[in-house]
Amino acid sequence: MAAAAAGLSWRRVSSFTGPVPRSRHGHRAVAIRELVIIFGGGNEGIADELHVYNTVTNQWFLPAVRGDIPPGCAAHGFVCDGTRILVFGGMVEYGRYSNDLYELQASRWLWKKVKPQAPSTGSPPCPRLGHSFSLYGNKCYLFGGLANESEDSNNNVPRYLNDFYELELQHGSGVVGWSIPVTKGILPSPRESHTAIVYCRKDLGSPKMYIFGGMCGCRLNDLWELDIETMTWSRPETKGTVPLPRSLHTANVIGNKMYVFGGWVPQSAGGEISARDGEWKCTGSFSYLNLDTTEWIGLISDCQEDKSNLLPGPRAGHCAVAVGTRLYIWSGRDGYRKAWNNQVCCKDLWYLDTEKPPAPSQVQLIRATTNSFQVKWDEVPTVEGYLLQLQADSPVPSVAGIPGTGVPETSVLSSQGSGSSLHQSPQSLPSVPYPEMKVDHPSQTNNVIPNNVQVSLSSNSLLKVEGKEKVAAPENKITQETMKNHADATGFKESNAPPLLPVCTSSPQTSANVGELHDLDKQSVNPDASVSSTVSSTQTMVTQQAVKTESSSTNGAVVKDETSLTTFNSKSEAAETAYIMPSTRVNTGQTNDSHSSKTPQRQMAPVKTKDRQWYDVGIFKNNSAVVSQFYLLPEETLSISNKMESANVPDYRLLKKQDLFPGTVYRFRVAAINGCGVGPFSKISEFKTCIPGFPGAPSTVKITKSVDCIHLSWEPPASPSGNILEYSAYLAIRSTQLQENPSQLVFMRIYCGLKTSCIVTTAQLSNAHVDYTSRPAIVFRISAKNERGYGPATQVRWLQGKVRVRRS
Repeated sequence: MAAAAAGLSWRRVSSFTGPVPRSRHGHRAVAIRELVIIFGGGNEGIADELHVYNTVTNQWFLPAVRGDIPPGCAAHGFVCDGTRILVFGGMVEYGRYSNDLYELQASRWLWKKVKPQAPSTGSPPCPRLGHSFSLYGNKCYLFGGLANESEDSNNNVPRYLNDFYELELQHGSGVVGWSIPVTKGILPSPRESHTAIVYCRKDLGSPKMYIFGGMCGCRLNDLWELDIETMTWSRPETKGTVPLPRSLHTANVIGNKMYVFGGWVPQSAGGEISARDGEWKCTGSFSYLNLDTTEWIGLISDCQEDKSNLLPGPRAGHCAVAVGTRLYIWSGRDGYRKAWNNQVCCKDLWYLDTEKPPAPSQVQLIRATTNSFQVKWDEVPTVEGYLLQLQADSPVPSVAGIPGTGVPETSVLSSQGSGSSLHQSPQSLPSVPYPEMKVDHPSQTNNVIPNNVQVSLSSNSLLKVEGKEKVAAPENKITQETMKNHADATGFKESNAPPLLPVCTSSPQTSANVGELHDLDKQSVNPDASVSSTVSSTQTMVTQQAVKTESSSTNGAVVKDETSLTTFNSKSEAAETAYIMPSTRVNTGQTNDSHSSKTPQRQMAPVKTKDRQWYDVGIFKNNSAVVSQFYLLPEETLSISNKMESANVPDYRLLKKQDLFPGTVYRFRVAAINGCGVGPFSKISEFKTCIPGFPGAPSTVKITKSVDCIHLSWEPPASPSGNILEYSAYLAIRSTQLQENPSQLVFMRIYCGLKTSCIVTTAQLSNAHVDYTSRPAIVFRISAKNERGYGPATQVRWLQGKVRVRRS
């Protein structure tokens, strides 16, 4: 099959919820992040509702729109600029076309009719349908369409257009007006129901608009190019097989490719295309134009018949929209039934992943215990799951290895007030579309596919899962015992204070903040976390609290560490040698199933990183996991999988599992999976499981700002493991060592004592280092000490507004 040969994997969405819009044609769609917004179209009347489909939750909904709500229209212009959408023209009833312009502020679902100024020379655009309306920068480009020359809407006298207009937009909302640009070269011939896209090569930086196909008494398949900077029209030479003439098709840009799907094409008879007045049919053909090389590549041919329901059926007047690198197609008409004297519209929704997903962010640590990690990573849009792997610091039985993770932060805005804090209740992770994996996930933190579920990657790297079972989190008693004790914190540097601060996370290249405030009034808070903060008008405190324990008390927080604080610095893997410490592994006492292996003994031998193996933790639906075990692979499988990172995922039901050990360093990496297969792995993170007996990290950190100082307070660790003897608070300061090694923060102790609060003076803050790894922030750390020593530190990133502290 051509689709399989081309590596395509169309998926039909069947498990959506909410009010599904009625099938139609002539509608338009745009995407705002994960939302597909559809407006207009017709089938037994023109639709005037605004429908939204959430590609993450597979849910349709009808937003409560208000304002100057436009009438229903079809074959209109529809573009998206950030969170505002512009609608121009279209057919509002049979034979009556529009030239009205409406704006929708999608963040508030507010419609507004806008009245642009007329061009300084010439008339504004006449009412029309089937035109193209394209956005680039702060301008929309209108080309062609079909006008009705008759004043009687029942007496349609068509006039094909090739006029060209420019609409200048105001920033945020509103428009300036129409203009008629002076262009060079030959203008494309008149047409309607064509497509237009704008593409700008990264290396050349000159934006181009491409017009393809359309209708002007007959269908067309000519390609036109407009250089937007010089306003010059041309006919680019193309290579490959040009798609058949067509109209009512769709064209979408993903990467450097223009994907063309469906439309009306000529009915071929005996290998020859029919003449001007011949027969026409809907098609399900699919091609793309490489916009860098102007070469056409056919993916699904016009004559290909597919009766297996593995491909979208032939259609025209459908909508297509790109969400990330995924292409969605919905509805459209599949032909004309003379016997019924009407047209039949499709009711199906399809998507296609056009390339493998990008690498996720580094794995981030939320919490560590003596024998488990809770980790997460940033979501990758439009994926079906994540493959998490780990690598052990010390030798594992002939089969082992896991990928590593990093630590997230949460930035929360609180009400303005002195001393008051904002507490966020636990938030659940947003779900990710997983159409082929129907597994119930009662646990928010452990959504790994169960061991008795078949997981495999077939020859064309499609994810297939057989079986269905509820997944429960491993029964690990959660304590806040540290990943790295005081004596092992050899990578920590400090000035004006002894090196007493142990840190249990090391993430030299972690990504930008997770959960910062975004547009559309959305606020993302770390899942299962109790977050508190106090802010001034321009400053926000950031803290990452640990997950609640079984007793519902809040554990000490372990916050993303954006610097390297252990001996495992950002050296290359090939050059690094990790020496095994001569301590004995501790048996965790955790019960395993019959496949679990016995506890191995530590070996006194150096292990080079390049000789270590990666082992699967599992495939996860969402972007978080509780890791207490990993899968052991036979030696022959290991040698293959380490050479071929895209090798098939094994049958986990047949593999033994290995528990994590206390006081052991593990490296993590994660890759996203979509219909094209497993993407590249993230950068590597490493973390150490806790050693029993040390106190947990202080929790619920608050920062209150006053005129000449700030007040820093915290709560004792939920797991003190004995009596707390003292607390230490530290401030990251400017230092020449930072210039030599930017990944190594230098800290000064600003408090040591039994109190759970301290004052940070303006003089101390004036010496603070401003960390620019994500958003500008001042970094604090707080740790607790018991009879065994200091436990892990809570790191707090205090986000800065207009930073006045000079950058070190």
